[in-house]
Amino acid sequence: MIAEFGHFALILAFLIACFQTVVPLVGAHKRWPGWMAVAEPAATLQFLLTAAAFAALTYAFVISDFSVKLVWLNSHSDKPMLYKITGVWGNHEGSMLLWVLIVAFFGALAAWFGGNLPPSLKARVLAIQGLVGAAFFAFILFTSNPFCRSSWLNIGAGTKCFTEGFFVPFDGQDLNPLLQDPGLAFHPPFLYLGYVGLSMTFSFAVAALIEGRVDAAWGRWVRPYTLAAWVFLTIGIALGSWWAYYELGWGGFWFWDPVENASFMPWLIAAALLHSAIVVEKRESLKSWTILLAIIAFGFSMIGAFITRSGVLTSVHAFATDPERGVFLLMITAAFILLGLVLFTIRAPVMQAKGVFGLVSRESFLVANNVLLGVAAFVIFVGTIWPLIAEMLFDRKLTVGPPFFDMAFTPFMVVLGLILPVGAMLPWKRANLTRALRPLRGAFLLALAIGGLVWALQTGRSALGPVGMFLAAWLVAGSAVDLWSRTGRGPNKLDRLRRLPRADWGKSVAHAGFGVTIAGVAGMLAWEVEDIRVVQTGDSFEVAGFTLTLDEVREIEGPNYLSTQAVISLVRDGREIGTLLPEKRIYPVAGMPTTEAALDIGFFRDVYAVIGDPQVGGGWAVRTYYKPLANWIWGGAILMALGGSLSLSDRRYRVAAGARRKTPVTGGVPAE
Repeated sequence: MIAEFGHFALILAFLIACFQTVVPLVGAHKRWPGWMAVAEPAATLQFLLTAAAFAALTYAFVISDFSVKLVWLNSHSDKPMLYKITGVWGNHEGSMLLWVLIVAFFGALAAWFGGNLPPSLKARVLAIQGLVGAAFFAFILFTSNPFCRSSWLNIGAGTKCFTEGFFVPFDGQDLNPLLQDPGLAFHPPFLYLGYVGLSMTFSFAVAALIEGRVDAAWGRWVRPYTLAAWVFLTIGIALGSWWAYYELGWGGFWFWDPVENASFMPWLIAAALLHSAIVVEKRESLKSWTILLAIIAFGFSMIGAFITRSGVLTSVHAFATDPERGVFLLMITAAFILLGLVLFTIRAPVMQAKGVFGLVSRESFLVANNVLLGVAAFVIFVGTIWPLIAEMLFDRKLTVGPPFFDMAFTPFMVVLGLILPVGAMLPWKRANLTRALRPLRGAFLLALAIGGLVWALQTGRSALGPVGMFLAAWLVAGSAVDLWSRTGRGPNKLDRLRRLPRADWGKSVAHAGFGVTIAGVAGMLAWEVEDIRVVQTGDSFEVAGFTLTLDEVREIEGPNYLSTQAVISLVRDGREIGTLLPEKRIYPVAGMPTTEAALDIGFFRDVYAVIGDPQVGGGWAVRTYYKPLANWIWGGAILMALGGSLSLSDRRYRVAAGARRKTPVTGGVPAE
């Protein structure tokens, strides 16, 4: 009965979400306190019911209840417990249940910790969040029910559930072997916390449009939710990139795959929204633009869900290819984007900016930051959907690959890297550029020296490496200068540095993390060495100063797979520094092979090996890479997430999330 319990809880959650949408909106319109007050308990009850449904599905996976169709299709009794649990969201239906759980969770957070929000705004925010939840509850219940019982009638029947023909399979069909990996175990929850966390910024934006009021207090309320979503997105994208790097065997960290792009676009817009909300909070400017970014950010999140689940674009990361689900998701996406844009069109004229600022000011540089991030996201969007448009309108099959994205996207990030340290040093309203740049002279000279040194050391290579190292050093050193400048003048600067607000530390750490990631990308792309050859057992070969020897190839057995494993010793300067164990696995239940790369990880480089198929003349195909600064890519992402978390932990952010409108704009708010 556990599946029926979960299904019933999901239906009740859907009804509560509908109630949460209608009653508080009417109450806020009529100014009926009692009707507005029901939003809080409704949000809490919706979360508890959704959590109960999710727990029921998880329990079915843990005990291998193959009478539930989803468990039968995505699990197996021999699968390790970690992957039994992660199998809950390793499929379309379960991942959508996780999606609505997070929608309900963020709504409950606003109900629990938004006690100081104006009652009408809080009621409207929770009502819009309830509307988001209701739409996706309906999608699950009508097209993607995770609690269908196994039936002879619904084998391959897609979205349909049947009440007859039940049977209990002896065992399951196993989870996709590519998903049986720690990186993919934790990647979706973090990614969804980011995706769905942006629903709160959407709810705040639509609620503000309904009220017709956007002010500094609104900017303070929306920033913690935006920052939390951005941090989770950063972690989720980094985990997905790391998984693709070592699991897929091709040795890259980013392929500009449609689903990769679907997560990157809202990340870029969320970053722009974070910086734009600062201007609303501090100067009450860019109100309309900030509202529009909040709508677009969540719109891109829903577009990501559509791309992943509709089958309109091919991706290794896609969950489903069901046209019925695709049409339903497209309708939901279009409805919410249109709702936001129509309200924006009606209300935009009343959201007049109060603050004025000069051409040289922090506001201007934050506007430039927004433009660069927004245009970069638009370029990725066009490149992602252009094959679909070309096929629909011109009946031509096109592929937009990495060369286009690299060429179109990189210039925006170069300019963004150049202006970030400068903008952080400028005062509000108007500034003297020469005076603001003076403290950055040392950082610029250091970055120039590092870039020049790299240029001198490399021979016959592109400018990517030196330019990347210059930008990285400029961002890291500029962040340090910005932090140091906040300690003021006089003695005890170190003590004042220690006592700086966490928001100040968070901004500098995040900007420095961006620089570290740029260094990793530039180093890996500019100086990578690739070697592909056929190797006999006992043979040695050289790659980038390392000596690799294929000692043996052996057959091993894992918990639920069989593997051909190579043993490759790694030697440098006559000293053995490690052993690489690349594998080719076959999962008998799924009948699917996977490639498991082997890495020797160092601070400044990775040595990466992949074993291929046995060759006709004897020996094995071996592909080896030398990847400079590879781990700086994910190290920088960790620093960016850490910086966001430091800012989020600042007490003033927690206070700001529930600050009253009468709170003075100039005091008690976090720094950028």
